[in-house]
Amino acid sequence: MTQGAGQGPEVERTATLRDFRVPAYVNETGPYAHGSRAAETAAPAEPGYPAAPEGYPDGYTPTERDLPVIHRGDTLQVNTAPAAAPAVQQPATGPGPLFVVGDVHGYLDELVAALQAQGLVDAAGQWCAGTARLWFLGDFTDRGPDGIGVIDLVMRLSAEAAAAGGYCKALMGNHELLLLGARRFGDTPVNSGAGTATFQAAWLLNGGQKSDMDRLQDHHLQWMARLDAIEEVDGYLLVHSDTTAYLDYGRSIEEVNDTVREALTRNDADEVWDLFRKFTKRFSFRDEGGADAVRSLLDTYGGTRIVHGHSPIPYLLGEVGSEEGDDSTGPVVEGPHVYADGLAIAMDGGVTMAGKLLVQQLPLDG
Repeated sequence: MTQGAGQGPEVERTATLRDFRVPAYVNETGPYAHGSRAAETAAPAEPGYPAAPEGYPDGYTPTERDLPVIHRGDTLQVNTAPAAAPAVQQPATGPGPLFVVGDVHGYLDELVAALQAQGLVDAAGQWCAGTARLWFLGDFTDRGPDGIGVIDLVMRLSAEAAAAGGYCKALMGNHELLLLGARRFGDTPVNSGAGTATFQAAWLLNGGQKSDMDRLQDHHLQWMARLDAIEEVDGYLLVHSDTTAYLDYGRSIEEVNDTVREALTRNDADEVWDLFRKFTKRFSFRDEGGADAVRSLLDTYGGTRIVHGHSPIPYLLGEVGSEEGDDSTGPVVEGPHVYADGLAIAMDGGVTMAGKLLVQQLPLDG
């Protein structure tokens, strides 16, 4: 294991950045592939990040404005903002109500506020929802100020919820794979198919925070490495990424989760990189053929609707400015986004881009 990854002189850590971008962040086959107008009009690079190499938009940061702007299609935004912090209603018998949480990306204060608004934690941040069931859809770290604090909270709530007869569980996101890879492999070159690539460079490029790396401990790494990739609960197929790449890892939920865990156990940098690359794909469920892509997952793994994070709702709404000089902050996100013939529910509210961190109770109308 590479110790101390993410530390040391800045010039050494960023030396390989100009040779590397993760190509799977952009749609591979649609009109927003490399060379599209969306790529050509991307925002300038963020402070602290180098310019992109030829063939990639400047400021290539997957949760910022460089993401392709998608025209509004068959989509529905559901306003779910509660008027006050309600007490979670407990059923007379059977499991408690089901909640899902979108991408957090280190925004601990926003997460606690969202959980409080749904009556899941009290004013002290302690579990107060009894037998309720809570699923996080992945991406706990990077970009925001306190990714390790977010992981610590989720781990603590898991114990508190279990003691109360409920549960708090989490899925593997691409940023968990990225942080694991940065710590384990550091600047070890990987076979990316896109020039010189390392997990360290990818982590820095995609919002890695030195404070998170400094505070990362073995129990955090063990927890992340054991996360499931996919689950089905109450007819909802829960995944992190809006991609069909899960099909590459098995024909059942158990097989996918076992395959991912085994890959991480083998600790092969190229194998983990390939896993990260596939989990980074997005936009499979939008546009023509999107509903069929969702059905391919539902038919294989079960469930009647899919719930995912990863791709920010402001981009799925197609209302984020991309023209040079356009200072638009995009649409106001009030709730999840339903699309793909009503089969897909997007939960990444775009908290990293002044959006909203979403916590939603299921079932969801729309």
